[in-house]
Amino acid sequence: MTEQELRKRLEALRTEHRDLDAAIAALGDAGAQSGYVDQLQIARLKKRKLRLRDQIAAVEDMLIPDIIA
Repeated sequence: MTEQELRKRLEALRTEHRDLDAAIAALGDAGAQSGYVDQLQIARLKKRKLRLRDQIAAVEDMLIPDIIA
């Protein structure tokens, strides 16, 4: 992958990560109002968010070369 493709991929991953933040918050708010919180759905979204964070870190590592001191 070229650097430009990696940067586009990184931005897409970050956007999805932010969207998951919003979805988790919305589920929590809806659960607080209705008295029922879907813990399983929230846990799944949080797992997905963690996987995205790992992918973001991997792409960032590809973009930033190791510097040998």
